[in-house]
Amino acid sequence: MTKTLNELLPAVDVIEFDGDPQTMISGLCYDSRQVKPGDLFFATDGTHSDGHRFIAAAVNGGARAVVYSDPSAEKVPGAAYVRVESPRKAMAPLSAAFYGYPARKMKIVGVTGTDGKSTTVSFIHQLLRLAGYKSAFISTVGYQAGGGVKANPYRQSTPEAPELQRLLAEAAAAGSEIAVLETTSHSLSPLNNRLGTVFFDAAVFTNLTHEHLEFHGTMERYRDDKGNLFRKLKPEGKAVINSDDPAAPFFASLCRESRTVFCSMKESRADLYAFGVKTDAAGMNFCVQPKGRGVVETRLEMPGLFNISNAVEAVAAAAAVTGKSEESFLALLPQLQPVNGRMNTIDEGQPFRLIVDYAHTPGAFETVFPALRAATKGRLIAVFGSAGERDTEKRPVQGEIAGRYADILILTDEDPRGEDRMAILKEIAAGVRGKTEGENLFLLPDRREAVRKAVSLAAADDTVVLLGKGHESCIITADGKIPWNEAEEARRALKELSLSTRQ
Repeated sequence: MTKTLNELLPAVDVIEFDGDPQTMISGLCYDSRQVKPGDLFFATDGTHSDGHRFIAAAVNGGARAVVYSDPSAEKVPGAAYVRVESPRKAMAPLSAAFYGYPARKMKIVGVTGTDGKSTTVSFIHQLLRLAGYKSAFISTVGYQAGGGVKANPYRQSTPEAPELQRLLAEAAAAGSEIAVLETTSHSLSPLNNRLGTVFFDAAVFTNLTHEHLEFHGTMERYRDDKGNLFRKLKPEGKAVINSDDPAAPFFASLCRESRTVFCSMKESRADLYAFGVKTDAAGMNFCVQPKGRGVVETRLEMPGLFNISNAVEAVAAAAAVTGKSEESFLALLPQLQPVNGRMNTIDEGQPFRLIVDYAHTPGAFETVFPALRAATKGRLIAVFGSAGERDTEKRPVQGEIAGRYADILILTDEDPRGEDRMAILKEIAAGVRGKTEGENLFLLPDRREAVRKAVSLAAADDTVVLLGKGHESCIITADGKIPWNEAEEARRALKELSLSTRQ
């Protein structure tokens, strides 16, 4: 795919242009280390560096044009230069223009919230496919655009605009009718503007708890940035809102009342009311009543009450974007498959349960730990950490919640990045009450050691839960990325335990 600058630049407000407007662009890039010949390079500000410092490297690497904002930036000969107010904000409209505005060729569903986004995205996508629709999706865990499901390689739930628009273009070219997007507060923030040109046919709100204050600053700003999803609803679009969450009224206030669908597990007057849950070893039977209509009995083949909430919202979203009845999608719920890294059971024949889950926020902890406590006859052993260079206020809160429910806590690396690894664990431990280090509280930065410690302590009827990594394929440290597969590490630890007990 190629476009001239002349074809792209009407998408943004250009302050200054220097070069040939007929310059051919064959790709988009914001990392000078990944520039290819023919690229348009965005000199964006990163977490630790200013992209203007890498303009020369980008041009020398083959970039044909540079989008920048600093009027004093050095212009290396050999490229056209486009000055805008913010290269980062300009990425979305220029990426959309480069890929031919693919979001306009499909119906778009967005899912936001602190927890449950990836699962809800997956459920919506699965329901649409089961109902015969050509659906694509992009989430924290993976994506499906033009081919099969692939792991998300970006470590961003909502990729930067160039990757996002490329995936949407692949989905549109493959004939997808609907694309389901996990829309994070970062992507919805006007500071990042990753979704700047995307408008939605359906928007879903799962919940709101403490997270990402290192970026947003306050809970009010965090909530308002998530609210941008509902501000971006098309006039005919519908909002699906979890009315059990205290933030529901705020999100509802951003939407037309006639086009808002409320889902609840507490309020029988909701548009979709789930109740009568009966759990067994394999999953949950429950009832759902669409407002003013008959009760539907259905089932999920997976544990966790929160999955019922996610599934009901997925039903509402699928119905909203297709025009089909909620009942038709409720009938499909027993066919849904769990998401990789979300409440996955690892079974190597051990006499205790071992579960891998992505929960890493206080809100997710308040959901996951009570469910695990209730389902555990013996002790609950939890392994988790907290991300470095991210929201620090949540760390002692995580410790307090986990300590309230678990019998043994093993604190370990999540993604320490450039922070002191042990310092992070001590901040988590500061919130723990009633536990003694070395007895039922352990601080082991090495996650492999932490997993093995948990497995070695577990006995019959215990539950070991590994939290915070889920599907992720690496641990980010000050020295770079360390390959990691939580489920495989758990299996290795269980096999090692089995061998040692036989000897």
